[in-house]
Amino acid sequence: MINALKFAAVDIGSNAVRLLLAGVFEIDGQTAYKKMSLTRMPIRLGGDAFALNRISDAKADELVRTMVGFKHLIDAYQPIAYQAYATSAMRGSRNGPAICKRVEKACGIHIDIIDGQREAQLIFENKSSERFGGFKHYLYVDVGGGSTEITLFSGGKIARSKSFDIGTIRMLQGGVTKPQWSAMRQWLKTHTAKMRSIAIIGSGGNINKIFSLAGCKNGSALTPIKLQKVRNALAARSYEQRILQVGLRPDRADVIVPAADIYLNLSQWAGIEKIFVPVVGLADGAVRLLYSRYKDMPSKAGAATTKILKMRPKKAAK
Repeated sequence: MINALKFAAVDIGSNAVRLLLAGVFEIDGQTAYKKMSLTRMPIRLGGDAFALNRISDAKADELVRTMVGFKHLIDAYQPIAYQAYATSAMRGSRNGPAICKRVEKACGIHIDIIDGQREAQLIFENKSSERFGGFKHYLYVDVGGGSTEITLFSGGKIARSKSFDIGTIRMLQGGVTKPQWSAMRQWLKTHTAKMRSIAIIGSGGNINKIFSLAGCKNGSALTPIKLQKVRNALAARSYEQRILQVGLRPDRADVIVPAADIYLNLSQWAGIEKIFVPVVGLADGAVRLLYSRYKDMPSKAGAATTKILKMRPKKAAK
């Protein structure tokens, strides 16, 4: 017996905005999560946010148009529930809340602007560490355009979580200082110094691409040596060559080397030799959270239906 459920999630990041349409399949007591569709728009809100502390009118207009389009796709998919989250770029912009209100008025999608710790928690909803056994401790790392979220898991539980304003777009803009790097290094050394069995679980589009370029197979680990080779090969090429010769998207071609540098630093500071890449992110975690809420609802059909409908944002005002 197969029970198929539909959920959707929007991740409004610093480099791109993503819509995930997902299916959750309950099969003989087991649960399987499948990406049915992933739509990505390279708006790069962080380009404005980190330099000006606000999002330009042009970028805001682009986001509104994108979210209106996403709403049509969500309506066509008809999920049980959906959720939209905004991260570093939006929370660092003075006009972020106002833009979120514009989006909700235009299409009815309510956007939650979340802090770094909440972002890390959502990302770990994927529970990727369960797929990569053999280690006592894991650093769950998500490198974004505006920040790097690090969650330390020990014995299967969250031990520490920290968000650092060190991201790929910030680095390209020269917005990351030596004291910020030192703070990340000190935090990592303080909390991992006595850990001998530790690995990184990497999240985000850049590490996913590096994993692929390194020729790694699903379930295998990316080593710092392989990561360094990919990083050096990319750094030796110009931005245009990365697009034409390597086949990178324009909005990936410039940020991928800074992302590699962040992972290399983390690996060195914590003495880590293996990086696992499950190819999941915040939107995947949001879907798992929505499914968990759905399962926690009362079993009575009437009450469940009412609560599920309340999970959906209200319709846009006419």
